[in-house]
Amino acid sequence: MLQWRRRGEEEGFGIGLAHRVLLSLRYYEPILAIPGVQVRLHDTTLYASIFRVDETMLVNTHVYGSTAAHNPVLHLRRVPGGRVVDHYLASFDRVWTQAKPTSDINAAIATFDGR
Repeated sequence: MLQWRRRGEEEGFGIGLAHRVLLSLRYYEPILAIPGVQVRLHDTTLYASIFRVDETMLVNTHVYGSTAAHNPVLHLRRVPGGRVVDHYLASFDRVWTQAKPTSDINAAIATFDGR
């Protein structure tokens, strides 16, 4: 998990990004008990944060040198003949496939190289 370090420097947020990652892992911990819910960790370069529910997506694009909170969020819906949602889904699937599933948030946090 070293990508957070570079991204934190690029966004001018420094170690704060690592703390956000760790906090997010804690927030996700309770939902791991729900059947079918998975948390996976990856170390790919992040170009967008993608949140999907059925045929709707929220895509928070990442602009170099700017924190996610200062970048646009695209609200996308699948439409007949449209290709944008499928494009983002293909990207998500490529990362998801190589990401490592975790059900032990404490172990993930213990191995996080954020200190």
